[in-house]
Order: sequence, then C-alpha cells, then structure tokens
Amino acid sequence: MTEIHLSLVSHTNVGKTALARTLLRRDVGEVRDAPHVTDRVEPFLLASSDAHRLLLWDTPGFGDTARLLALLRARQRPLGWLRVQLWERFREPGLWASQLVARHVQESADAVLYLVNATEEPAAAGYVRHELDLLTWIGRPVLLLLNQTGPATPAALARLTAAWREQVAPWPLVADVLPLDAFTRCWVEETVLLARLAPLLAPEKREALTALARAREAAGWARFGEAVAALAGYLYGAAAAHEPLSGPRASRREKRQALDRLGRRLERETRELMTRLLTLHGIAGEPPAALERELGDLAERGTLPLTPQQGALLAGAVSGAMGGLAADLLAGGLTFGGGLVAGALLGALGGAGLTRAAELVQLAGAPEVAWAPPFLDGLARQALLRYLAAAHWGRGRGEMRELAEPASWVESVEAALARRGGELGRLWKAAGHGEPGVREALGALLGETLAALLAARYPEAAPPPGEWRRAGAAATGGSSG
Repeated sequence: MTEIHLSLVSHTNVGKTALARTLLRRDVGEVRDAPHVTDRVEPFLLASSDAHRLLLWDTPGFGDTARLLALLRARQRPLGWLRVQLWERFREPGLWASQLVARHVQESADAVLYLVNATEEPAAAGYVRHELDLLTWIGRPVLLLLNQTGPATPAALARLTAAWREQVAPWPLVADVLPLDAFTRCWVEETVLLARLAPLLAPEKREALTALARAREAAGWARFGEAVAALAGYLYGAAAAHEPLSGPRASRREKRQALDRLGRRLERETRELMTRLLTLHGIAGEPPAALERELGDLAERGTLPLTPQQGALLAGAVSGAMGGLAADLLAGGLTFGGGLVAGALLGALGGAGLTRAAELVQLAGAPEVAWAPPFLDGLARQALLRYLAAAHWGRGRGEMRELAEPASWVESVEAALARRGGELGRLWKAAGHGEPGVREALGALLGETLAALLAARYPEAAPPPGEWRRAGAAATGGSSG
C-alpha cells in the first residue's frame, strides 16, 4: 500500500479547515473566525484504491514564526532542538502551534499545501517570508494556494497569481502558485491541484497520485453526467407539460386553475432539481427562498428592454385579466424578454407571482396551457446557473444560503445559449409534441454547453474528449425521453 501525505499549512485563521472540508466534501474540524481554532494535527482520507491512499492533514496555524526562527538560528542543530523543545500551549500558543506544524511536516509530509489569504497584498503579508523560511529549513516541496479569492474574473486571478509568484520567487521550494478558494472553487480545479502536485513527489508516489487523480477526475465527470441528466429531465418535463382546457370558451377561473397546476408542478420540480444538484456536490440542506430569488434575478439580467407597447401588454397580463386581451396574447405566445419573469416560478406560484408567469404561457391547439418557448429559454438559462452555483459552492461554508459565483457567469451563459437558440426552440416544440429522443438531445446540448463553459474558464481541467458523454450515458442508463 502506497501512502501519500499532503499537509495543509498556513498562518493561523487563513482557512485550512474550510479548504479541507471543501476537498473532502464533508465537515471536519471546526471553522471559526478566530486564531488557533485547530489545535491538533489530524489526517483525513482524501482518495484511495486497493493499492494507494492519499491522506490530507489539517494542522494548527503558524503563529509567532519570526520569534521561532530567531531561536532556531541561534542553535547549531536547530531542527533537532525543535523536536525536543516544549512550549506551554496556553502561555505560548504561537510557538506551540508552529513547533507542532514543523515537526509534523518534517516527519510525515510528502508535500505541503501552503495557504495564503489572497485578500492581502503579497508584499503586506509579512508573516509569509518567515513561514517559508521555516519550511525551507525543513525541505519539503511546497505548492502555494491562494485562498479567499472570492468570485474573481479569470483575468483578476491571473494577475493575482502572477503577483504571488513574484513575491515567493526567492524561495525555490515553492514549486508553483495556484488559486483554490475554499468557498468559490469549482470541483474541476481539484484536478489541476493534483496534477500540479504529482511532479513534486518521489517517482513511486508520483505514479500512485496520478492513478488516484485519474479515478477522482472520472468520478467528478460521472457526477457531471448525473447533473446533466437531471437538468435535461427537468427541462424536458417543463417543455412537455401541459394542462388541457374544456374548450376555446374556457372560463377565466378554469384558465387560472390550469395555470396554477402547471406552475405548482414546475415549482416542485425546480426545488427537487436544486436539491439534487446540491446532493451531488456534497452540500447539505434545501435551497432557501432567498437563494431562489437571487437565481431569478440573475436569470433576468441581459434581457432586452421592453418597448412601450410591450410594457402595456405586460401591464394587462399582470393585472390578472386572463380573459379578453390577455387570452388573445396567450393564444399566440409572447416572444419578448424570456428572462423578464424568470423569477416568477421561484417563489410560491400563486397570486401575483402566478399572474406574472402567465404572459409567458401559450395556448396550444386543442386548447391547452403550456409553457411558451421564451419562458423555457429563461428556464434553460436558470438551469445552467443552478449547476454552476452548486459546482462552485465550497463545502467550507456548509449549507448553501447565498450565491457566490454564478453572477460572474451570466454573460457567458447568455452567449452560450444564444448560439444554441434555434436548436433549443426546435427541442421545445418536439417535447410539446411528444417526439422521442428529446431528453437525450437536451442532455447533449446542456452537457456540451456546460463542458465548454468550464473548459473556457478552467482550460487546464478540460475534460477528455467524450468523457462527459460517457458519464452522462452511464448516469441515465441510455434511456430515452
């Protein structure tokens, strides 16, 4: 059995335990905004196979390292002295924690993941040079991770990474600098992390880490395939949903009841979809109403402004007049501002909320009530943002209660779906007519779109050709819609 030991190390209160939770996808340790919360060195199993184990060690935070270095430099055999020196934990917490970390790294670590707070200017983080000096004495390879980056743009992350590379250039043991936020990272970034670590290890452990990394990556794309299948099933269900009416002269009450049934079904399925996405990514809890409203607001961005005429029509629909002019509009299906009322289905779809959704419902043929293509376009936009919200939520914060990353994706999602608009429209129509294969076609479109979005943002973590398709086929069992 080959064991690889990775040690999470940083100044106190930088976010080691939060990152450990994110990488492990479960709660470990204690997370509080206070110094020296973690008070022991503790290993956790990050990945394993029959032949290999990858252990992630959480450690106390460095403290008072400048004083420790001064003491070490006064000794002829500094590391030997450090191993036997004892400090009282509560009277000298900084020295005690630094000694504990240093001994662990020297005795156990194959490589060190050294975290820094990316909200600090590199030159202002004076503690970093002392801690890197200490790690240099010990001599284990270091990968520096930028934590607390927040939802930064790729360009901003590139500038930040370059600034930190320049700052730590005097310490050759720092092999590389990599952004990896405990709160807004995407799971594909973990593939990059393991790929960057492999060259730092001894040859036999390098091969073991590469094998474990491949298995972890394959599992990630399998989850991606399951998520794509869930998105496709959700959108297919919405596009195929309809509520029959008694005839062309159906009463206003009957129309409102049909809309209410249609809307409540979609509300339930929306909540089930988000819960499924959170579960796939190891995030506890159900999406709260505030999160749903925020997703609705995001989906509304980027839509075309209403003309005065369209605004007047909207006012008529919102007033609750489901007969007369509103019914005539519904019979043709409105085409303006698909995202305009995207948030309507995210709360309780009754009362004013249901009425707002009504202008994006069309009456088809028989007659029956169904969601109009512009509304479904907005739903597809929301579906992609939902996936990106779940995929970027760092487990360090526990339950999802707000959005941290998807706002920066709105423009990319809009552009990606605009390129597939004609294809989406054909699929909505085919689903409404019950044609076979629509679910699979939606899955292919969504998977290609999401994979392309992730590859553009994280080119080093782009999936192998066809990987997500194989994962999606495995997740759906090859069933057809």
